[in-house]
Amino acid sequence: MTLPDGVERRSIDSETGLATRGETVYGEPTDGEWRRWDPHRSKLGAMLTKGIDTGLAGDDTVLYLGAASGTTVSHVADFAGPTYAVEFAARPMRDLLSVAESRDRLFPLLKDTRSPETYAHVVEPVDAIVQDVATRGQARVAVENRQFLHDDGRLVLAIKARSEDVTRDPEAVFQDAIATLEGAYEILATERLEPYHDDHLAVIAGPE
Repeated sequence: MTLPDGVERRSIDSETGLATRGETVYGEPTDGEWRRWDPHRSKLGAMLTKGIDTGLAGDDTVLYLGAASGTTVSHVADFAGPTYAVEFAARPMRDLLSVAESRDRLFPLLKDTRSPETYAHVVEPVDAIVQDVATRGQARVAVENRQFLHDDGRLVLAIKARSEDVTRDPEAVFQDAIATLEGAYEILATERLEPYHDDHLAVIAGPE
């Protein structure tokens, strides 16, 4: 699998892993301008570490849904083009704003990913939607935000089974999510994210 331009496998502190160039955010090891991308703290980092073909490319315009305090989206903004980071909660947004201070391509938006009409006037058409939203209805969020994606773009989605229903078998949860996506998206690949993240499924899709 080809990594996006701006993401490399590098040895930092005698351990080889993914890295991007940017200011440190969460105490990750660094080597000069390069900083380790920890797959245990990032669903997208886990996907790339496992060799999943996300379809992401350097300089992509990205809509990141569920940015939280900026751990993963900071790496995305290190290699991507304009990166719109949507987060609903005020506390992590404060951290995200701090992350954005050193990244002029990162645009934090204090909005609800379930209400894309509230940021439709700000977000331009994007090459990729990257989503990590820990709430019920994760697939529905992806469908509602389909409007922003170019016809040849990619959805890179991490589905957390326990955020949907802690009592159900994760595989049943994943099947329901896939069924919700179909019609709006063509599913290109799916893969579990163990050993980095339990009961998570990576979904790579294109517009239907």
